[in-house]
Amino acid sequence: MFRSLRQPEALFVTLAAAGILAITMGARQSLGLFVSPINTATGLGIASISLALAVAQFTWGAIQPIAGAAADRWGPRAVLVAGILLLAVGSAITPFMDSTWGLVFSLGLLSAIGSGAGSFSVLIGAAAQRLPAEARGTASGVINAGGSFGQFVFAPLLQKLIQVFGWMGALWSLAVLTLAALPLIGRVAKPSLAPLHHHEEDTGVMRAIGNALKDRSYLLLHAGFFTCGFHIAFLVTHLPGEVDLCGLPPTVASWSLAIIGLANIFGSLYAGACVARYRSRNVLAIMYGSRAVLVALYLMLPKTEWTFYLFAAGLGFTWLATVPPTAALVGKLFGIRYLATLFGLTLLSHQIGGFLGAWLGGVSITLSGDYTWMWYADIALAAAAALVNLPIREAPVVRATAPA
Repeated sequence: MFRSLRQPEALFVTLAAAGILAITMGARQSLGLFVSPINTATGLGIASISLALAVAQFTWGAIQPIAGAAADRWGPRAVLVAGILLLAVGSAITPFMDSTWGLVFSLGLLSAIGSGAGSFSVLIGAAAQRLPAEARGTASGVINAGGSFGQFVFAPLLQKLIQVFGWMGALWSLAVLTLAALPLIGRVAKPSLAPLHHHEEDTGVMRAIGNALKDRSYLLLHAGFFTCGFHIAFLVTHLPGEVDLCGLPPTVASWSLAIIGLANIFGSLYAGACVARYRSRNVLAIMYGSRAVLVALYLMLPKTEWTFYLFAAGLGFTWLATVPPTAALVGKLFGIRYLATLFGLTLLSHQIGGFLGAWLGGVSITLSGDYTWMWYADIALAAAAALVNLPIREAPVVRATAPA
């Protein structure tokens, strides 16, 4: 699986990008653990806090094409440094916010812009620009696995910090931890190992965006990724609330999030390998279809600790493993010159779905007292996402054959 990364420089670039994503995604995907403590301390209400986190979901997506375009134009170094510093500042000032709009500013804007600037579009785009073609699929899987590893580590770590230091101390600790990503940026931002090829004409970023938005396959890819964002944001924000409704301790939620991250390490690596062997559209269709089945099974099972852990393991295998085949499809359709920008736009669609998943989850629990209708919507959207990926235009994968 890792033969394409056997060159030391390719391996170092990939691992550095994975390390940065582990920190930014670990911090971002664990914020659901703070919903109940913040509500208890401030009395703002779950719906208000969910609104702040929903804004964060949208902001994280909205910054992706902007950060990607900046990295494509000027290089990833300044973008990544600014992102890490904003993420640290947003986490550090959140304990001083005692209103909904204060939380929208600190978590919904600052932290989200910071984590978005240090996330998939910039990191995968930077790696693709610096790696040979045969290494890009595997590298995207490894980078994606880094984000999942971050979730696996940060979820139980932050839950323990909340228990020991309180939610304020945990957020200040998180601000310090995010700065550990800074030393890794130099490796990711090294000069390109894969310069622009002559057949990839540089027509300018605006023309590249215009051409992409006229492409039916690109729009179908957006539609499927929208559902992915809805699904992930709903769960990462409201899984702790679902666990509480079932009368289980908060540790079940933190360990479920950790299991999702652990399972997605393997899922991401497998997805990266599948990109080189199968059509990415088929890989995505299977992933989304499996989510509909898993959520339906969860609704039918008794709500015990092991139900949550098994549910988390099943979902975790595809959790963010959709990223490598999605990025691969964008690269196949339009080349790598503006991959960070065009993949950033797909991530914006992802996070529009994420905004709705996080916000409507809060509305659901406020109006009906549970998440039943959110689960049904999740099943329907996952099934629809599986179907819309099938018509995407993609040439068959040509596999290398051994000489006779």
